[in-house]
Amino acid sequence: MRRSAVLVLALLLALCAACSRDPAPDAGAADGADGGPSGSVTISGDDSAAAALTWRRPAVALEDGPDALGEARERAQSALEADRLYEGEGAAIPLFLAVLERDPEDARARKGLASARARLIARGDAALADSGDDAEALRRARSAAAVARVVWPEDEATQAYLQRVDVADRLWELNRAAEADLEAGRLGESGEGALPRLREALELAPEQPRAMQNLAAVESGLIRRAENAAAEGEFAAAAQWLDHAEAIRPGMETVPDARERLERMRTLRIARLRDQGVAALSEFDGIAKARAILAELLLVAAPGDPLAADLRERIDLAVHYGLFRPGQVFTDALAGGARGPRMIVVPHGAFTMGAPATEAGSSDSERPQRNVRFERGFAMAVTETTVGEYRRFVNATGYQTRSARRGFSMVYDERSGNFVRRSGVDWRHDDLGREARDDAPVLHVSAVDAAAYADWLSEESGQRYRLPSEAEFEYVLRAGGEGPYPWGEGAPPEGAGNLTGALDRSPGGRRWSNAFPDYGDGHWGPAPVGRFAANRWGVHDLAGNLSEWVADCWHDNYRRAPADASAWVNPGCRNHVVRGGSWSSGPDQARSAWRMPAQRDTTNARIGFRVVREI
Repeated sequence: MRRSAVLVLALLLALCAACSRDPAPDAGAADGADGGPSGSVTISGDDSAAAALTWRRPAVALEDGPDALGEARERAQSALEADRLYEGEGAAIPLFLAVLERDPEDARARKGLASARARLIARGDAALADSGDDAEALRRARSAAAVARVVWPEDEATQAYLQRVDVADRLWELNRAAEADLEAGRLGESGEGALPRLREALELAPEQPRAMQNLAAVESGLIRRAENAAAEGEFAAAAQWLDHAEAIRPGMETVPDARERLERMRTLRIARLRDQGVAALSEFDGIAKARAILAELLLVAAPGDPLAADLRERIDLAVHYGLFRPGQVFTDALAGGARGPRMIVVPHGAFTMGAPATEAGSSDSERPQRNVRFERGFAMAVTETTVGEYRRFVNATGYQTRSARRGFSMVYDERSGNFVRRSGVDWRHDDLGREARDDAPVLHVSAVDAAAYADWLSEESGQRYRLPSEAEFEYVLRAGGEGPYPWGEGAPPEGAGNLTGALDRSPGGRRWSNAFPDYGDGHWGPAPVGRFAANRWGVHDLAGNLSEWVADCWHDNYRRAPADASAWVNPGCRNHVVRGGSWSSGPDQARSAWRMPAQRDTTNARIGFRVVREI
């Protein structure tokens, strides 16, 4: 035993001698609990070199004499109890080592040195417990490791402690490198950067607080990227960033909370874009602007998003209807303070105009049939123009109608059952030449008189009013139907319109010689407007009551007619087209395709008009 101890001490002395060749720097900062003179442990300015630190044992000079070893042991024991382990020549470990150099068999010194080793490792472990985010604690743990490595290099407890210090060093380096990556924005979701370093750290020390905190910082960085992407409208990229973030700390609420925030951002952005698109529709070139906004919205919105669908529908409506919707009823304000006629927006679409050769009662003037498409909707007056509406025009302008200027018009004569000329009749009178009610359709107006009223409405409202084209009239009259009559096939249903019915009787008891069997509407002569059911598109009296002027000049057939729905007009034409059956028209004249020429100055008790408005 003595020979073995001598060999160990000789090795220690050799190691310490090798260390003592370098000057000892100030070690006071290495272990503030011990204090003592400077120069016991080297502390590198670079933490990466700390694992190579060695302890420079302080030189201890023992006096000669029989009590020298005992005094040294006492001094060492006092230093041990004061927890001064290795700093300076008065520390416990240097003193115990000095005693054992003199007497390797000194049992008390050996026991004291063993106690010092236990205290040193315990102190080191306490420092290691705080070393995750405390550089000073890691320095203290390294200092203890340097002493243990020199004094007890082969000891199992020393080796185990040194391994723990190595792990702490590695954790420190991994966390420090990860923090540098975080600061530089290298989060590591693609395999390089903070994330793989932190995963390695957590394999070494699961739940290590500093690594967990840095891991949360990586997650926050990915969430921040998602939020930045969302702020730019890149919600697909934002979702990918959140997927990366969710894989970092599964089960935490941070990513689900972020998803909710981003969904709110998405919802607000969609709503804002939709509002911008709607507002753009009222601007110059608004449809193009709204379409560009819709394209941006569709990049953000999920399939089937209702606000995206709403904006798309509004753009479609604007293309076809301006700022209106099909079926919408409105009136325009007129400059004099009154309101214009009630108008209804007609849906855009297409139909086959005219009658097939096989249609009973048809004529060649209604052919050839042709397909007409309305790329844009328009508005049509809900009813025929009334006496009251025409009165506002005449009062505002002093306009003189054709019948007023020439002093007569054609009225119905009950005694003869025919239409006769009667003096003093104009737009103010009914079918019999009596004063007309304001809600009666205006009669005794020419095509020129009707166009003058439309021009006045345009001036007063700032909108484009006109007579309907022949194609527009038939399109609305059919209202999507394809049969010979506006209601389809056969006899008219009850309330279909003011038509010639076999059940109708004049005040004098006359019957129609050519009428719809088993039909009666209770009127002999024009009815007040709107008394019969509207058609499927909300327009009244197109199928009866009065025939109506349209804007087209008369042509014998539809060959070379305009390809669109515009009126076919020849400058200076004398004959215009009359469309739609009247209260005195036979069944053939109630057909949807029926048309008739009339000189533009014609006035009588069968023809009125209504207007359309461009939208």
